Amino acid sequence: MKKKGSMLSKVYMALVFIFMYAPIVLLIIFSFNNSKSRAVWHGFTLKWYRSLIHNDTIIHALEVTLAVSILAAVIATILGTLAALGIFAMKRRPRQLMMGANNIPMMNPDIIFGVSLMLMFIFMAHSMHLQAFRLGFLTLLLAHITFNTPYVILSVMPRLRQMDQKQYEAARDLGASNIQAFRYVVLPQIKSGIITGLILSFTMSIDDVVVSYFTSGPTTETLGVIIFGMTRKRISPEINALCTIMFVVVLLLLLLINLRELRDNGEEFEQ
Repeated sequence: MKKKGSMLSKVYMALVFIFMYAPIVLLIIFSFNNSKSRAVWHGFTLKWYRSLIHNDTIIHALEVTLAVSILAAVIATILGTLAALGIFAMKRRPRQLMMGANNIPMMNPDIIFGVSLMLMFIFMAHSMHLQAFRLGFLTLLLAHITFNTPYVILSVMPRLRQMDQKQYEAARDLGASNIQAFRYVVLPQIKSGIITGLILSFTMSIDDVVVSYFTSGPTTETLGVIIFGMTRKRISPEINALCTIMFVVVLLLLLLINLRELRDNGEEFEQ
């Protein structure tokens, strides 16, 4: 019975993975198809990737996406790390309340998060006459920082819990300032969590569509928004090529995160 149950579970998992990844595999295959057909293979070609490179709309969207993703990841990592340090220093009950509040943006549907930010930016731009908050690059960047920061906090908090606080106290007793104790004692112990949060934030920004759709302006659309707009018309093979590139980039980043976590867990096990 155990062998039969084990075999059924393996078959079930295989079917789940096939259902999840078969569409992506087909997308990648047809990005090299020498035809606009999405059902019949007409030979191998790279012309859709070459056409993609010369598409000014997509190149501009790529520049916006990279700029927003990099800036949002860096700023969110700094803010998330500082927030994690502050939350960790709280007593148990306030800490639990703050972590619960931190989880709310991640549990909310993206469409609610995006619409609420859009309404806030519109209110600030029109009712409060703050023209800087008109939908554009700044609002897009602020939106990405907002939904990235909770992920950084969740990445750094476990490292803070694993940290030996006696080392920090010993450094302070030996004459180190707060900044010196943080730099030479705390930072090396939470560095892996900070890097994980940085990579995760960058990945989340590249992958986002819904929030970017509601908070970007007409000249600051990201790749995700551009792809979504293209799907309303006849789907071009250029979209397959673009999605393939984005999938590979995100996959490499996720592999990097997992390899780093495995290495850090291995180092902790050896110690």
